[in-house]
Amino acid sequence: MKKLFYGIVALLFLNSATAQVTTTTDAPAKETIRLKEAEYDFGKIPQGKPVTHVFEVVNAGKDSLRINNVQASCGCTTPKWEQNKAYGPGETATITVGYNAASEGIFAKTITLTYNGTESKQLLIKGEVWKTPLSSAPENKDLGSLKEL
Repeated sequence: MKKLFYGIVALLFLNSATAQVTTTTDAPAKETIRLKEAEYDFGKIPQGKPVTHVFEVVNAGKDSLRINNVQASCGCTTPKWEQNKAYGPGETATITVGYNAASEGIFAKTITLTYNGTESKQLLIKGEVWKTPLSSAPENKDLGSLKEL
């Protein structure tokens, strides 16, 4: 009889303990912007030949979008955008990002987009700069001696 009593008490205790546990799921915040792409790979580019890419930002919110600042992680990367412009819902803003390709090697540069006061997103450009030869290739004087197959 004691086992039955303790068993019932244990079941009631477990039932009440699980009933008190409530799970709250906060709805994810609605994104106010949508990036068509957040990353761009230039691939291999020759040293000293600047490259650019245009990122598109769509206002996915219900209110106007204002891009406050676009800041690159270093001086070799230059972002350009239309300042002091409000974009209505569904409108697209463009950010042109240039990279000077002065240094040889692999690169990855971040661009921080600040919008609507304090919200921010990051863009990324990456690629590899290959060293160009100091002079052009010498003329091939034996070209005439090649036989046709």
